[in-house]
Amino acid sequence: MGMEALLQNSTNFVLIGLITHPAFPGLVFALVFSIFVVAITANAVMILLIHVDSRLHTPMYFLLSQLSIMDTIYICVTVPRMLQDLLSKDKTISFLGCAFQIFLYLTLMGGEFFLLGLMAYDRYVAVCNPLRYPLLMNRRICLFMVVGSWVGGSLDGFMLTPVTMTFPYCGSREINHFFCEIPAVLKLSCIDTSLYETLMYACCVLMLLIPLSIISVSYTHILLAVHRMSSAEGRHKAFATCSSHMMVVSLFYGAAFYTNVLPHSYHTPEKDKVVSAFYTVLTPMLNPLIYSLRNKDVAAALRRVLGRWVPSKRIQVASMIRKN
Repeated sequence: MGMEALLQNSTNFVLIGLITHPAFPGLVFALVFSIFVVAITANAVMILLIHVDSRLHTPMYFLLSQLSIMDTIYICVTVPRMLQDLLSKDKTISFLGCAFQIFLYLTLMGGEFFLLGLMAYDRYVAVCNPLRYPLLMNRRICLFMVVGSWVGGSLDGFMLTPVTMTFPYCGSREINHFFCEIPAVLKLSCIDTSLYETLMYACCVLMLLIPLSIISVSYTHILLAVHRMSSAEGRHKAFATCSSHMMVVSLFYGAAFYTNVLPHSYHTPEKDKVVSAFYTVLTPMLNPLIYSLRNKDVAAALRRVLGRWVPSKRIQVASMIRKN
């Protein structure tokens, strides 16, 4: 039955796009492309800095580098396709391409859910148990956290993608979205998918609740520990350590809450596309900027790297001038 459904569905879909009939497609293209370039550059710089600067070889920055890797892949899943569709009249996406997009999107979104939760635990240990931090956040535990995040996210992709793609899609092939998001794809099915949507809703709520529980418990302990601190400098340092992560969590989980938790009555295709654009396009750009602009260690690492690079370039230029 599943194989027959796959064979029946193995034709192209059509992506309507973020804006159905943009008045100025060139302007929309330039805006989205600019965001894409900034996101890729900011995440690449973050990964590079954490890799080359020994002062950033700590569990917190190791987890942050994994977040940047996820964000880089995440934005590449949707935006290049969106840019292509803005310039081309042919907006078709193959059946396998749609399935692959759904799988990567679910895997990366789930992976970020878990990783952000584990990053909150890292901050809890750093603030509440600083003496035991090297033991509780050693290299093996950090690797386990990262692998667990990727595996946890991929379980969501492996469970939902095959089921979604085995439904018969015998009517219109036009997906009212800029990528293959499951709710938009299911609207094209010619059978009732309400039971599956209910189960998917429960699965997504569970995926949200597990890391949210870790975040809530971690920050409750952090706030209690900060309240007990007598030093104003210690309180400021603790808040500075956690504030960037709290901002990223608020952005990502706020959009995810709308998409995965709010009932259907709150959803319209236009709202869904705007919210999806926020957490698939804007969030991967904002995350590294929030961490870099609000983090003195990252800013200092950037100055050190630029300081080493600029003099070396000057020396090369000077030596070339002397040779000439």
